[in-house]
Amino acid sequence: MVRREFRGAPGEPAIEVELSNLDKVLYPATGTTKGEVIAYYSAITEAMLPHIAGRPVTRKRWPNGVDDPDFFEKNLPEHAPAWIHRVAIEHSSRRVVYPVLDSEAGMAWLGQQAALEVHVPQWRFYGTERGPATRIVFDLDPGPGAGLAECARVALAVRDMVAEIGMRAYPVTSGSKGIHLYVPLDRPVSSRGAATVAKQVAANLEQLHPDLVTATMAKSARTGKVLLDWSQNNAAKTTIAPYSLRGRAEPHAAAPREWSEIENAKSLRQLRFDEVLARWKADGDLLADLDPPLPRHPDSLTKYRSMRDPRRTPEPVPADAPEPGPGDRFVVQEHHARRLHWDVRLEHEGVLASWAVPKGPPTEPKHNRLAVRTEDHPLEYLHFHGTIPKGEYGAGEMTIWDSGTYVIEKWREDEVIVEFDGRRLQGRYAFIQTKGDQWLMHYMRDQNRREVPLDNGSGGLARGLSPMLATAGEVESLAAGEWAFETKWDGFRVIVEIDDGEVVIRSRAGNTVTARYPRLAALGTELAGHRVVLDGEAVVLDDKGVSDLAALQADSARAIFVAFDVLHLDGTSLLRKKYTDRRAVLEALGRLAPSMNVAGLLPGSGAEAMELSREQGQEGVVAKRVDSVYQPGKRSQTWLKQRNWRSREVVIGGWRRSTARPFKSLLLGVPHENGLVYVGRVGTGFGAEQQRRIAAQLQRLHRKTSPFTSEMTAEECQDAEWATPSLTGTVRFQAWTDTGRLWHPVWDGITSVPD
Repeated sequence: MVRREFRGAPGEPAIEVELSNLDKVLYPATGTTKGEVIAYYSAITEAMLPHIAGRPVTRKRWPNGVDDPDFFEKNLPEHAPAWIHRVAIEHSSRRVVYPVLDSEAGMAWLGQQAALEVHVPQWRFYGTERGPATRIVFDLDPGPGAGLAECARVALAVRDMVAEIGMRAYPVTSGSKGIHLYVPLDRPVSSRGAATVAKQVAANLEQLHPDLVTATMAKSARTGKVLLDWSQNNAAKTTIAPYSLRGRAEPHAAAPREWSEIENAKSLRQLRFDEVLARWKADGDLLADLDPPLPRHPDSLTKYRSMRDPRRTPEPVPADAPEPGPGDRFVVQEHHARRLHWDVRLEHEGVLASWAVPKGPPTEPKHNRLAVRTEDHPLEYLHFHGTIPKGEYGAGEMTIWDSGTYVIEKWREDEVIVEFDGRRLQGRYAFIQTKGDQWLMHYMRDQNRREVPLDNGSGGLARGLSPMLATAGEVESLAAGEWAFETKWDGFRVIVEIDDGEVVIRSRAGNTVTARYPRLAALGTELAGHRVVLDGEAVVLDDKGVSDLAALQADSARAIFVAFDVLHLDGTSLLRKKYTDRRAVLEALGRLAPSMNVAGLLPGSGAEAMELSREQGQEGVVAKRVDSVYQPGKRSQTWLKQRNWRSREVVIGGWRRSTARPFKSLLLGVPHENGLVYVGRVGTGFGAEQQRRIAAQLQRLHRKTSPFTSEMTAEECQDAEWATPSLTGTVRFQAWTDTGRLWHPVWDGITSVPD
């Protein structure tokens, strides 16, 4: 079992999904594994989500692969992750809770469940109720004696007929036998109305082409014809979703097509999932105009906006969803409304969590003050003061009574403990829920500061800190000035503690790994006399200055340290200092200690940083808000990361046998001074002719023993044939796994052939 991070819903943090049995073969004929299925659904998320968004998802699962029995699953099991959005529907005989997918994490969860097929209706939810249809679908299913070419002829006829009434059809080869045609509706229509329109089109075409088209479900009427199935527009029925895999012998997928392809019916065929993914990356979503965007999801400011008219109040009323800030600011406003009270607002998760305190914040433990939880406010309210007009919500004069920063000690649904550092408010306070929106604000009797753990024997050096984590997000849209951009290194994250010459190195998990990285011992000499805690990455660089995880896996003793943050210096915690301040300290230390390798920031905007990162062949970019504080062990929206698709030359050291094609996958390695290091296998990206050529070359290089010097698991060796490692090629991949394997590799081609 491994945990891997995937993007959450828009505006939400990344989510870790538990993955298991990634090498389990789900398509025996091609050797396609569950890991490849998960990687496909992850990679195709951006294209597929708009066409299933807001719709209940029925899954068709093959837990043991497509050669074994499958089953449909509508109800979301109780053990499903809590972060999956769900909506219940009362059917005639039972209540069913459906998943409604809105994230890459949800798509990865589908793959983990071996839910190869994704089926959705043509309507969307409206809140928690079944809404109107947004599109019409025609399922073109060939009967005995008919095939894809006949389906293409019918598709063209449907296209022309709906065009006569001002509608546009979008073709999708189903991945099974036929073709699906989608027609977007320019206004909402009930599912019954959509079915009526589709049935009329089918009946008309049956009359026009009686030898080719049937609208009758009876199998006896379908020989040599194409069933133009209109019934899937019924509210109770579903259709395979665009881009979904199919549970057939080979991993075909429902593929959007150009009409020119449909017109060239003789060459038309169903497409494999890797072909579908490559087409989308090259051409974009051919169904981009099919489905309208969802109405904006309610966010944490929805209630706030509903209570204010921006045309009538000077208060900030942002239209956009909230974005995170530093996360440690507070404001207390004295509010002369109908009744005088003080509004205490704490920055949390991109908004200001707010309480109205009628008698003001307490200043001694014997006073517990009523605090009424009110709607979240936008971050712009940190600086608001003025008069709210009569007749508006909260009418009256508002002034800033206090402001500053705070440290979270505990934040739960029913209890919040913080330490204020303001002009008036100082010390530890608790907010305790008593009933509903009724809370108590309490000045705590114990005012001892809750600092990060300190080692009393080291003169106050903070030890055992966990690294702050970045959230997967869109770096390219970020502006210069508000964000700083760093290279995302391909190595192992480490925290380095230096105490007057002694160096202790800890892994991300907190384990002591000092002996693993001997070259970092030089930091103790270079920073002698200082007590420092640094955050960074242990990396091995190639001759182009690009970090090489395979080389690091093979020989960690070669690793150098790339420092990108400083957390503690000579008895002073820097955790609550701004990123720009910590960066200035880091660069000053870097001038004293060359072994720190403080990498320069990437210039320009996020888009420019990503472009430079791609040009340099780096793993990606980490963006950090310039005003962000350091939050040990927390994954924050104030740090965002985006990976590049990467390219790597590899050596073929073997292949896995297949009864259906020349090989299931190639076994890949990277040369190292100690031999060939195994880095994984690739089974997608090959054309049929290319596969035959590679297989023939490998047969000539066949040998009895493995050429890899690194360890391989029994599962990785299963069905393996070995080859002399002289045939090289390139693969594209997204990242390295924690075990030094390529994540989602795609074959790019042979680069050299032995004489």
